Amino acid sequence: MPDSDLKQQLAARFVEVNGVHPMTEADDAYVSGQFIALEELCAAPGHSADATRRLMLAGLLPLPGYLRSDGAEMVPSDLFALAEEAGGTDRLEAWFVGHWADQEAGREEWSAYLSGQYVCLHSVTPATIRRKGALTAAISAAPDESDAGSAPWSSRLHALIDELDALEPAFTAYDRLRFGGPTSRDICIDGMRERFPRPAQHR
Repeated sequence: MPDSDLKQQLAARFVEVNGVHPMTEADDAYVSGQFIALEELCAAPGHSADATRRLMLAGLLPLPGYLRSDGAEMVPSDLFALAEEAGGTDRLEAWFVGHWADQEAGREEWSAYLSGQYVCLHSVTPATIRRKGALTAAISAAPDESDAGSAPWSSRLHALIDELDALEPAFTAYDRLRFGGPTSRDICIDGMRERFPRPAQHR
């Protein structure tokens, strides 16, 4: 199948998942700094852009995280890392789902992983996915804790926020359009820091 046909199929699948939201210059700049074009990544020996597109369309590798304005399929630089760790793309799903005790939850995360929408993590692995989930849940629940507002509570809260901050990139305006609202960074990092400022350090 010609490269152009595969690119068109992959672009159509991307739009099906993400909707139609044109990328701005700022979006393109952000994405170019955080991700790599599929063609560039697959220029390394042992990889083929066409073969990778087929794997994406077959649900064996995640879709691109973004389509840049010039049509480039933007993917994480470690796109192949999990498949290599699992022993191949044919083993990746079972390996990935196996990181969850609840297999249904694992399959739901696998579907989310394949969507390519895990652009909320610098490195997408079962461990970072699970940790992000735990952190966002803990941060969201913090205002309802019995000692909310106390110094120990504030220290715990900001430690959680700082850890999540280290896991997540900045996001871009395009993300807020396709996700239909604020991102987890907007809510759990920037928003919580604004609501509950870190206490001033006294010398």
